Amino acid sequence: MPLGLTDKEWHRFVEMDGDQQAELIAGLTPTDALAFDADFEAWAHRNQHPPRTEGWRVWLMLAGRGFGKTRAGAEWINRLATMGGLRIALVGASIDEARSVMIEGPSGLLAVARRRRVPIQWEPSLRRVSWRKGSVATLYSGENPDGLRGPEHHFAWADELAKWGRPEESWANLQMGLRAGSRPRALVTTTPRPMQLLEIIKADKWTVTTGGRTGDNISLSKNFVEVMTATYGGTRLGRQELDGELMTEADGSLFPRAMLERQRVAAPGEFERIVVGVDPPVSPNGDACGIVVAGRRDGKFYVLADLSVEQATPERWARAVAGAASQWRASHVVAEANQGGALVESVLKAAEAGLKVKLVHASRGKSARAEPIAIRFERGEAFLAGIFPELEAELSGLRIGSGYDGPSHSPDRADACVWALTELSETRSRLPRVRML
Repeated sequence: MPLGLTDKEWHRFVEMDGDQQAELIAGLTPTDALAFDADFEAWAHRNQHPPRTEGWRVWLMLAGRGFGKTRAGAEWINRLATMGGLRIALVGASIDEARSVMIEGPSGLLAVARRRRVPIQWEPSLRRVSWRKGSVATLYSGENPDGLRGPEHHFAWADELAKWGRPEESWANLQMGLRAGSRPRALVTTTPRPMQLLEIIKADKWTVTTGGRTGDNISLSKNFVEVMTATYGGTRLGRQELDGELMTEADGSLFPRAMLERQRVAAPGEFERIVVGVDPPVSPNGDACGIVVAGRRDGKFYVLADLSVEQATPERWARAVAGAASQWRASHVVAEANQGGALVESVLKAAEAGLKVKLVHASRGKSARAEPIAIRFERGEAFLAGIFPELEAELSGLRIGSGYDGPSHSPDRADACVWALTELSETRSRLPRVRML
């Protein structure tokens, strides 16, 4: 038994809740802690163990962030490889991610082999891991399907399939090459995102699905779990990222139509603060200039107007922005500055000399920036004070996790809306984010 416990004491440990287990582990000596960590089979969550049913070909582990998917994958592969003579495919979202997470990460193959005192050789230039009895694992990328065309494998570990650049083609080639030996099998470890391929894999009769929540990992900080649960619990983002729930593509919008309709209200009479959000176009012949007015009152946030303009010259959209600020008596304009920030500011101030402009830079993807705003709508803290068909179509096209499939080429109106509501939120307490890998 790990920790030097008797069978009876170990069964008591297994029956403890997560807080009690974490407290016991925190009190271990360094030697006991290392021994405990290495004894994965003894303490791992039941859904981190391979399925016991017969006849499965794919083990699909859909779980929340921090559940321990990588550790489970590395333990499974290492245990198989020590049998000898196997060819194994390790497929990540990219070669760099496969290397940094699946091989060299704190829960990757090298760390697991070291804990188990298993001899292992890692040759980065060849993208190859070798074990003493002849098993070899090769790295592949989910953004390069042709790399998986041809090689035969006994087993495969596909990590974060929901992030693969070309998932359908890469998965198909991986499956066609999974034909060596009498019982070829694959493990898919991923935090789910709405995508048809995951739905197809899950529904397949040869797939066994296991899962788990962020809070199931006894080694995570109790404070972290409490903050994440308090912030995202009960939301669709929390169901996906913390609970590991696979949302269907129909449920995958950050701003579902039903939610937007539910949050439609009449505008209150007065506001504490009003701002104009702007997403400038790169060229007059390109995307629209997103111009959205939003206000705050009593801790609530309201979208007041969509004054976006299509195919406008810099002078025209700048005048439209200045007009919106004047009409709504906005305190200032917040404009994305990733494309020529100084030029954006000078064009706006040329349209209205006294216009107060704040430039913001997009360091995250559009969906990632929109997540905290979507949560405010979902919790009844943000509203549409009117009907805005084009804006609502773009908002509903933003997907949970990543991506956009709305009617326009780019969600310029939605971006402007997010900038405006984010600016109004910044004087309030900020929502912590679940980071997407």
